[in-house]
Amino acid sequence: MADNNSTQPSGRTLRRNWDELLQEIRVTQTGVQILTGFLLTVPFSARFGDLTTAQKGLYLAVLGGAVLTTGLVVAPVAFHRLLFRRRRRELLVDAGNRLAIWGLAMLSVTVAGVVTLVVDVVIGAWESVVAGGFALLVLALLWGVCPDWPTGSTTPHITPRPMRDVLDAGELPQFVVTSEPVCRDPSWACSWDRRSL
Repeated sequence: MADNNSTQPSGRTLRRNWDELLQEIRVTQTGVQILTGFLLTVPFSARFGDLTTAQKGLYLAVLGGAVLTTGLVVAPVAFHRLLFRRRRRELLVDAGNRLAIWGLAMLSVTVAGVVTLVVDVVIGAWESVVAGGFALLVLALLWGVCPDWPTGSTTPHITPRPMRDVLDAGELPQFVVTSEPVCRDPSWACSWDRRSL
């Protein structure tokens, strides 16, 4: 029978991945909360009554997107609280990673919607579609395409040497450059381990 433990990330790797994911979520959460809070105050402004029916519909769609984004970004924290001390860290990392990715996707759509709404109110409908599309394109490139840009079989990966090897050799810590990915698990549960940044 094959040993499946060789493809499972270690507890140390899972802890590090969870900690990194939480740091990323904290950054995203702040922006999402500010955006959602701003959107919740818009109906109470003096010019809200001047919006057309289409603009009000777009506003409600953007507000819904902001609330959904908030739910997606906060969900990993709720998962952690519900699964605390149940030895389900691999599930937490996997689900948290998926929710964070969906949260970023929804955030990009929501931000593009906000740009569309603001440009529509300030300039006009045609310009708002162009501006919103451009914002969505830029965010998709920055958040979706650029992180994978330097990948490929010839891209070197920096793999830290195990500390015991370094200490046994009496050397200072070094990095070994290799073309092998750090994460040997083909699933994307530890996809951020595939190369050290």
